[in-house]
Amino acid sequence: MSKFADIKGFVFDLDGVIADTSVYHSQAWHQLADELGVAWSEELADNLKGVSRMDSLNLILKTGGKENDYTEAEKVAYAAKKNTNYLNLLKGMDKTAILPGIEDFLADLAKHGYRLSLASASKNSPLVLEQLGLAHYFEARVDPATLKHGKPDPEIFARGAEVLGLKPEECAGVEDAKVGIQSINGAGETSIGIGDPAILTGADVNFTSTSELTLANLKAALA
Repeated sequence: MSKFADIKGFVFDLDGVIADTSVYHSQAWHQLADELGVAWSEELADNLKGVSRMDSLNLILKTGGKENDYTEAEKVAYAAKKNTNYLNLLKGMDKTAILPGIEDFLADLAKHGYRLSLASASKNSPLVLEQLGLAHYFEARVDPATLKHGKPDPEIFARGAEVLGLKPEECAGVEDAKVGIQSINGAGETSIGIGDPAILTGADVNFTSTSELTLANLKAALA
């Protein structure tokens, strides 16, 4: 964990930190499950969170007892259809989807000369930032297509510092998931957890809500 004065950049996760896009993923999977004749439930929705696209599709098919009903090519086509559904839903996204306090925090960071990058595993993250009107705050982003390992591997957050030209110890990573905190810590960056501290036990600093994420609060926590 670095001292507050040593931090020059912030590396952000997207979902659950800047905006809650999981609701759009859930709606898109729900649409596809309906088409496949698989009953949708809250339990199924929860089981899909943080799971890759193909694994999510396989889980839906397994839930409906249809895991052997489709060829690999058909599965790829259905996964692509889900992504099309998702992108169409994203077009309705606006600033109201930004989590509490985040836009003010980003503006404050920019005002004080901090450099920002995005470390999201989602290939759709540039579109999300544009829809939210926040893209101009981020000078760089990690291209998930270039990554060899997913979280909790530190690769994505290490790259988040690299694309800013900063050392890991000069960066703080912001995450809402336990595997994300592990990734930040593994990269040698200061970890800021958003959510339940009982779950995000490895975080250097923890805030239960994005509304608590301010430079003043960080300075107090990292003094």
